[in-house]
Amino acid sequence: MAEIKHFGFLIRKIPFRQLLYVLIFLFLIPSIQSQDTPKKQTERKKIVLKYADEDLMLNDAVTGKVIHHLIGNVQIQDNEVMMWCDSAHFYPEKNQVTAFNKVHIQQGDTLNLFGDYLFYDGKEQTAFVKGHVVLIDKETHLYTDSINYDVARRIARYNQRGRITNAENTLTSIVGVYYMTENLFHFKDSVKIVNPKYVMTADTMDYNTVKKIAYFTGPTELNGDSLYLYCEKGWYDTQNEITSVWRNAFINNRKQIIHGDSLFFNDSTGYGEGYRNVIIEDTINQIAIEGNYAWYYKEPERFLVTNRAVFIQISKPDSLFLHADTISSIMMPDKTAKGYRLMRAYHGCRVFGKDLQSKCDSLSYSSQDSVIRLYRRPVIWSVENQLTADSMAVFTKNRQTDRLELYNNAFIVSQVDTIRFDQIKGRSLTGYFKNNELYKINIKGNGESLYYLLDNEAVAGMNQSKCANIEVLVDKGKIKEIYEYENPEGFIDPPLPADPVRLEGFKWLDTLRPKNRLDIFKK
Repeated sequence: MAEIKHFGFLIRKIPFRQLLYVLIFLFLIPSIQSQDTPKKQTERKKIVLKYADEDLMLNDAVTGKVIHHLIGNVQIQDNEVMMWCDSAHFYPEKNQVTAFNKVHIQQGDTLNLFGDYLFYDGKEQTAFVKGHVVLIDKETHLYTDSINYDVARRIARYNQRGRITNAENTLTSIVGVYYMTENLFHFKDSVKIVNPKYVMTADTMDYNTVKKIAYFTGPTELNGDSLYLYCEKGWYDTQNEITSVWRNAFINNRKQIIHGDSLFFNDSTGYGEGYRNVIIEDTINQIAIEGNYAWYYKEPERFLVTNRAVFIQISKPDSLFLHADTISSIMMPDKTAKGYRLMRAYHGCRVFGKDLQSKCDSLSYSSQDSVIRLYRRPVIWSVENQLTADSMAVFTKNRQTDRLELYNNAFIVSQVDTIRFDQIKGRSLTGYFKNNELYKINIKGNGESLYYLLDNEAVAGMNQSKCANIEVLVDKGKIKEIYEYENPEGFIDPPLPADPVRLEGFKWLDTLRPKNRLDIFKK
C-alpha cells in the first residue's frame, strides 16, 4: 500500500472501494445507536393529593382498586391545576377525582372555576362541573348550571343557558363555548347582549372579551336610544361603538335609515359609510337617496352619494327622481332649531316626474326657500312643452311646482307635427303652475313667437311676430292663446312656407327627455 508524507504526517493511500465502505459505516453508526437506545417517553404526572383532614382508604368492590375517600379541606394538584373542595373520591389508578361541595379549580394565574360538584379526569385532562357554576377569567365572569372544561386546551362549554359579564356588557345564551387562549366566546341560541346604551340579540355570535367586539354570523338586532341595527353578518365594537355589517343590513340612527350590501357606522362620531345598493331614507322630510357608495354624518346631518346616485322626493301620488354622478346634502343652521337642507347634484343631472322632466349639468336645492336651481344647458319638459335657457329656477310649494323662472335666452318649443314646431323666445320667462301643470307663461324682453294656426287639427297658417312682452295661456300642455304687448309686429302666412321656419336659437331635444324612471340613467 502506498504511503504519502504530507506536512510531517505519514498518510497511507487507501483504495477507493475501501474508503467507500468506511464512509458508509460511519454514517450507519448514529442510526444504529438510535435504534439501540429507545427514546425516553415523557409521561404526565398523575394527580397528587396535597392535603385532606381525613383520608379514608377503601377498596373498590368491583375492581379491587384503592379509593381515597377525602374529607375536609381537600387540596389536590394535577400539574398546574389546583383543586379544592369539602370532600372527594380520589381514584389513583384511574387518575380521576370526584369532588363535592365548595369545589374550586385554579389553573394558572387567571382562571378560577367554582361549583358544587366536579368530575376530573387527569388522563383525558377534562373536568365536568355542575351546580352554581362560576368561571372567572380576568374580568370575565361566566355563570351557568353545568360546564365541561377541556383543561389542556383551556376550552369551556355549556349547553344549559349561561350568563357572562364583561365590563359593561352582560351576555346570555343557551349554548356557549369559551376559548380562553383566544379570549373568544362562541354563543348559539337566544343570544343577548345587554349594555346600558343598547340591547343586542342574535341567533349566533362570537365575542372577544379583550377587544370587546361582537361578531355576528346570523340574524342580529341592536336596539339603543340613538341606534337601531339589523344584519345577518358583521361585527360591533362595544367599547368604541363602531360597527361594520353586511348581508341584508340596515342602520337607523334615529334621523336616517340606511340600507346597503355593506355598512360601516361609528356611533360615537356619527360617521358612516355604505357600499353597493345603498339607500338613505329621511322619513321626516320624505326623501331618499340611492347609490352604490355613500358616506354620512349624523351631526350636522350631511351625506354624499355617488355611483348611480338617485335622489327621490317622496310624494303622493307621484314621486320625483333625480340622477347625477354625485349628490350631496347638508343641514345648514338658521334661526330655527331645525335648520334647512342644502342639496347639490352635479355632472349629468336628469330628473323624472310624471308631469315634469329635466336635464342639466348641475343643480342645487335649498329647503329654506324651496327653490331648485339648474345650471349649464338646462332643459325642462312639461307635458308637450320644452323649455330651455342659460339657467333656471323651479320654485316649489308643498312639494309641488309653483312657478318656473328662466334667465337669459329663454325658449319654449312644442311640436305641431313631424316637421313643424310652435316657438316662443325672449330674454327671460316665468311659468306658472297649478297642480303641477303649466297654465300660464310670461315672457319679458325681446319677445318673439312663431305658432301655427289649426283648423280641425289641420295646419291652416303660420303666425310670426315680435314684441317686448308676451303672455301665453296653456291648457293641458297645449298653447291656447298668445297675447303680445308693447309694439307688436308680425304677419300671418296662410300659404305655408315650403321649408319649416326656425327662430334663432331653436333646438329640439326630445331624444334627451327621460320617458320613465330608468331613463334618468341614460347618457
